[in-house]
Amino acid sequence: MPLSIINSFASWVLKQRIHQIELFLKYPNEVQEELLHNLLMASENTVIGKKYDFASINSYQTFAERVPIASYEELQPLIERTRQGEQGVFWESPIKWFAKSSGTTNAKSKFIPVSNEALEDCHYKGSKDLLCLYLNNNEDSELFLGKSLRLGGSSQIYENNNTFFGDLSAILIENMPIWAEFSSTPSSKTSLMSEWESKIAAIINETKNENVTSFAGVPSWMLVLMNKVLENTGKQSLLELWPNLEVYFHGGVSFSPYKEQYKKILPSKDFRYYEIYNASEGFFAIQDLNNSSDLLLMLDYGIFYEFIPMETFGTPNQKVIRLADVELNKNYAIVITTNSGLWRYLIGDTVRFTSLNPYRIRVTGRTKHHINVFGEELMVENTDQAIAKACQITQTEVIDYTVAPIFMQDKEKGAHEWMIEFKKNPADVGLFQKVLDETLQTLNSDYEAKRYNNMTLNPLVINVARENLFYDWLKERDKLGGQHKIPRLSNQRDYLEQLKEM
Repeated sequence: MPLSIINSFASWVLKQRIHQIELFLKYPNEVQEELLHNLLMASENTVIGKKYDFASINSYQTFAERVPIASYEELQPLIERTRQGEQGVFWESPIKWFAKSSGTTNAKSKFIPVSNEALEDCHYKGSKDLLCLYLNNNEDSELFLGKSLRLGGSSQIYENNNTFFGDLSAILIENMPIWAEFSSTPSSKTSLMSEWESKIAAIINETKNENVTSFAGVPSWMLVLMNKVLENTGKQSLLELWPNLEVYFHGGVSFSPYKEQYKKILPSKDFRYYEIYNASEGFFAIQDLNNSSDLLLMLDYGIFYEFIPMETFGTPNQKVIRLADVELNKNYAIVITTNSGLWRYLIGDTVRFTSLNPYRIRVTGRTKHHINVFGEELMVENTDQAIAKACQITQTEVIDYTVAPIFMQDKEKGAHEWMIEFKKNPADVGLFQKVLDETLQTLNSDYEAKRYNNMTLNPLVINVARENLFYDWLKERDKLGGQHKIPRLSNQRDYLEQLKEM
């Protein structure tokens, strides 16, 4: 069958989903209410369902009063029972897959349950919807005339009492439908290689002669691969090697610090970038418009959403609200109830809503990865935007960064200390520091107030990292690839001190 017919047919099939998406766009809160009812009804006879008497819950209010907000540590005993082979603990159907969390740099691992329903109705549905929304916005797309170059994380799948665990990307590849395997490169065998540096070489060898039309992966690690491709082939631009490239689907970390570097190796005004927001716990949101930074919250993936305003988060007055009650431009911690049996689970991410009709969000950071030592409430969204502005003004590029507080001692005021690895060092680090600091003040009024006349905070301090410092830190801890990263912001100095020692 000619590729042009396959391209047209695949586009037509994917775009049929638009009508279902329009349903939750029109009735978002009703769709969410029905979804919660279905999740409760499906799990009435589980251990957790009997504990909280799901059978008698007939309203959101009763659900919120009866079922507590849970951290991973609080759910862990139930998860561990299922990992040891017991079923029907927190979800109705058998769960044999667990995603070993790769989002944290802590030594302690999380094992997130992944049900068959979550694979089909959330993760794979999200992948199809991403293509559906992209194709709906770009009628002239020839995406399926070529293949998508995907870059996943670690491939190791481990068995434990007839259950299996590994990186989410390995689980998805292991269970991948035929349509995804057919349209992707490299092969599953290469994608599932475990040693990062050998894997990169194998990917380049296997893909450089393919007709690659799109990329999919985490921006930081994809950039490493792309630069290795250029080095290996002697090309100046990826478009010289793959002239039919049209889109990069990205997620996992903020794209802002990397955007200018991508534009240099993909120098086409027509090339598009599409962001997704997914994690081991589920597929949450998709960029639904060209040239947008906002993500459409997907409401029919078997995930019921609640939100905690960050001004009350972790306090005795903590307030939990449902989707119908969110407000624009406020930071919220996300709470999810899922078709993998995570009940009112605090995933640790923060978002703000940029639109309420439809519900669109931007990811602003992590509940644990922000700096609020001095009341400045600095979020990752602020630092990513400030880094991008400072790079633009000083004509430089950043590979990675992390920030920690300098605590007040005696009469000395506090400050923020940065470790930044530049691809190209700024000609004037002082100017970079000045632009960075001033931009942060324009983006964050709390930070601005603390910096006013150096009343609470002194000017930020920048350490210029040696080449490959962040890469070496991750390699030393066996955390190359996937969504592994050093937290951008921390209220402690542990990560910064470890980097300084290296």
